[in-house]
Amino acid sequence: MINFTLNGRSVEVDNPEDELLLLVIRDELGLKGTKYGCGAAMCGACTVHVDGEPEFSCQLSVGDVAGYEVTTIEGLSEDASHPLQKAWIDQQVPQCGYCQSGQIMRAAALLSENPDPSRAEIAEYMAPNLCRCGTYNRIFKAVEQAAQEV
Repeated sequence: MINFTLNGRSVEVDNPEDELLLLVIRDELGLKGTKYGCGAAMCGACTVHVDGEPEFSCQLSVGDVAGYEVTTIEGLSEDASHPLQKAWIDQQVPQCGYCQSGQIMRAAALLSENPDPSRAEIAEYMAPNLCRCGTYNRIFKAVEQAAQEV
């Protein structure tokens, strides 16, 4: 059995230690907000926080997070009241929306480290997460808006 904290709650799973964290989160624990994008740490759609740090869940095994705290998009806010979630709506960021949970999770990590980032700092920090629709300017504006509220 593997124990870790997920979105503030202790969980115990009986999966092989080398099973991908992404699959355990989605298939075993039923949280579908974290997306499977590329499976190769090249897009960021699967971004979660592990002890507050953004990580690609497609590259971690569930054994890697034993004893750690994992936060998914569902754990950011139960009612979409997080400043980033509100800013995403205000700035009309999503087009297809597939990358957005990963984008928001990376942005949340940025704002926890740097509550007043410059546009250049936002662009650099957000670079590992890709948006195929190219809504980067709206993403940057949403992060800037949320920074004013955090």
